[in-house]
Amino acid sequence: MDRLRNKIRDIPDFPKPGIIFKDITPLVKDPSALRLAVHQLIHPFLGRDITSVAGMEARGFIFGSLVAWELGIPFIPLRKPGKLPYDVQSVSYDLEYGSATLEAHIDSFEKDEKVLLIDDLLATGGTAKASCELVENLGATVEAVAFVVELDFLQGREKLKGYEVHSLLHY
Repeated sequence: MDRLRNKIRDIPDFPKPGIIFKDITPLVKDPSALRLAVHQLIHPFLGRDITSVAGMEARGFIFGSLVAWELGIPFIPLRKPGKLPYDVQSVSYDLEYGSATLEAHIDSFEKDEKVLLIDDLLATGGTAKASCELVENLGATVEAVAFVVELDFLQGREKLKGYEVHSLLHY
């Protein structure tokens, strides 16, 4: 994991003073590191009955689509409002500094589909918890949630009690 950790860049005071942003850009720029991250995200779920992968806008699209491709299953984007052209289901939630909404097409999941949720980072858990709610509101089951980075000190995992959580790197 040191190889991946060395590809995460700290950006101080972004997006506001006092925040240290974990920048994944160097990781996705390096094809072998990106491949390693995707394989490590997938590893605990090989052989499991996961039927689709969902990723949260926007960095979850990067890892989620690659995970889905590797597993040979569909990828479902969870989008910001106004980005999807068909009928949508929405869920709103609070962020560290504001609120947000995620949407998915109402026909994104089949009934009883088993979904692996993927995002780049688990911070306070608001986006991940809302994503779980959205998937479940559409009739699917969240099998697990996986992240490249988890900021342990923000205790986002607490909001995901009852869900299996897998993170590659802990800060």
